[in-house]
Amino acid sequence: MNMQLSQKELGKRIGDYRKMKGLTQSDLANNIGMSRSSLAQIELGNRSIQIFELQSIAMVLGFSLDKFLSSDFNEIKELSKKTEPIKEKNNIRISVPELQINKFKNVLLYLLECCAGKPNVGETVLNKLLYFCDFNYYEIYEEHLTGVRYKKLPYGPVPHHLNSIINQMVADKQLQRIKTEYHGFTQIRYLPLVKSDLTQLSAAEKTVIDDVIRQMSDWNANQISEYSHKDMPWRATDEGNYIGYNLVFYRRPPFSVRIYPEDED
Repeated sequence: MNMQLSQKELGKRIGDYRKMKGLTQSDLANNIGMSRSSLAQIELGNRSIQIFELQSIAMVLGFSLDKFLSSDFNEIKELSKKTEPIKEKNNIRISVPELQINKFKNVLLYLLECCAGKPNVGETVLNKLLYFCDFNYYEIYEEHLTGVRYKKLPYGPVPHHLNSIINQMVADKQLQRIKTEYHGFTQIRYLPLVKSDLTQLSAAEKTVIDDVIRQMSDWNANQISEYSHKDMPWRATDEGNYIGYNLVFYRRPPFSVRIYPEDED
C-alpha cells in the first residue's frame, strides 16, 4: 500500500468514489460484507483498512488499486490525458487508440437505448458490451471504434475513463443513474435521457454494435464475465494493465468475428 497516502485521504477517496457510483454507505458495506459503521469510520479516516478489504471495495466500485493509491491520483484529470504510445513488437502493426469522447458517449447511449430495459444490464454487463463492441470492431476493420482503453480488473475489462464520462453525462442530463436490486445484490443501472446521435456512427460501426447486442445483451453478469475471461486479449494481459487491441488477432472461435483467408479454404 502506498505509504504516502494518509489514512484520512484514503478514506476520503473511498467515500468520493462511492458517491460517484451513487451508492450509500449501507449499499457498499452490504456488498463487501462489512458493517456500515465500520465503513463510515474508514471514510472518516478513523479506522485503518486491511488490504483484503480494500481489494473488495475496488472490485465493487470498479477501480484499479495501483492508480487509486497513487499520490497524484485525479480521476477528472485522467480524462484529459492523451493515450500513451504503444511500441511495435514482434512485427505486429499496432494502431494507438485515441479516445473519441463523443463517439464513446453515442455508443453508450445507443447500447442503453437498446438494452437499458433489460433487468440483467447493470454496470458489469454494460462494461462487457462496450468491450466487445470496441474489440470486435477492431478485429474486423483494424480501426478503433471509440478509442477507449480497457483495463484488466478482477471483474473483467473496464473502460478506463468510464466513471468520468458517465459523471459528465449525468451532470449534462444525458443519463440517469439508478440503483436496483438484482438477485439480492445492489445493482447500478443507467437510463438514457437523450437519444443517441446515430449520424456519429457509420453503418459498419452500427452493425458491429447490433451484433454484440443480439449475441450478449440477454446474458447475466456471470455469463458475460466468464465469456470475456476466455477471450484472448483478456487472457494475455496481466491484471491491472491495459488490454492491447492487437491481441484480437490471436483470437480463435467462438471469439473471433473476422473471416480470415485460411478460414475460406
